[in-house]
Amino acid sequence: MAKKQSEVTQVEETEQPAKPTKEVSKVKETKKNDKKKEKKPSKTGKRIKETASELKKVTWPTFGSVVKKTGVVLAVILIFAVVLFGIDRLLAWLFDLLTTSVA
Repeated sequence: MAKKQSEVTQVEETEQPAKPTKEVSKVKETKKNDKKKEKKPSKTGKRIKETASELKKVTWPTFGSVVKKTGVVLAVILIFAVVLFGIDRLLAWLFDLLTTSVA
């Protein structure tokens, strides 16, 4: 019986949780301090990172596509300029006709 009791006490002693040592508590404290010391990014820095990530998602047009679309825009502007110039000349001619016949 004495042998069984000594085995039981040995098992009980090994099953007890070990107390944290000073080193373990220091590691936990440094982890807490690291979390506290972590710098939060500034609003400007955060905004720059977000902008950069959004620009990576953009599908940029090819050079040929840009040239074609620029040509279309210039052509439309030229057509409107000619139309507006024609309307201006027509109204100027009508105005001259009205003013010369009255005088």
